[in-house]
Amino acid sequence: MKKNLKIGVLALQGAFIEHVKMLQGIGVEVREIRLPEDLVEVDGLIIPGGESTAIGKLMTRWNLIEPIKEMVSQGKPVWGTCAGMILLAKDIGGLDQPLLGLMDIKVKRNAFGSQLDSFETDLEIKGLGKPQFHAVFIRAPFIETVDESKGVEILATLPDNRAAGLDESNTAIVVARQGNLLATAFHPELTNDPRFHQLFLSMVE
Repeated sequence: MKKNLKIGVLALQGAFIEHVKMLQGIGVEVREIRLPEDLVEVDGLIIPGGESTAIGKLMTRWNLIEPIKEMVSQGKPVWGTCAGMILLAKDIGGLDQPLLGLMDIKVKRNAFGSQLDSFETDLEIKGLGKPQFHAVFIRAPFIETVDESKGVEILATLPDNRAAGLDESNTAIVVARQGNLLATAFHPELTNDPRFHQLFLSMVE
């Protein structure tokens, strides 16, 4: 691992402390990000799950949108989980809310229903190997489409499309990568499995 690696976790709203604990548990220095100056010297950024509209409004209020876009343009990796994935998307079906709009993906919010429709399942994840990853979906989105011509790579899909209200002709995409951007529809930080965080660190190194 790169010496003195430092990862930022956006700490405005949502499940940021779980990411902080996971990273610290695998020996990574963490900085909680609340202001643009907090981004200085971090090697990558995690945008956590939470309420995407609230996080987007707080990012706008604290002038974080453009500095995060700038760090991505400099090649620094950014990973969005659940609400973070929504904020990374360029297309959320025409809904009006602040976005980073960096990934060429179309995301459907609350795609599986209400909080009561949250669920857990095991997934094959490209690049993680065996065993399958236990994924926790909480009022989760999924990716409806990706633009593979722009370099978006699908890393995982939901094995049972019926859970997403889709027929067999459609696929619920739940993990995608585009260059230095990573998006997951679920919450790896709520498990005891650090492999997703290690995957993100491999993008940073």
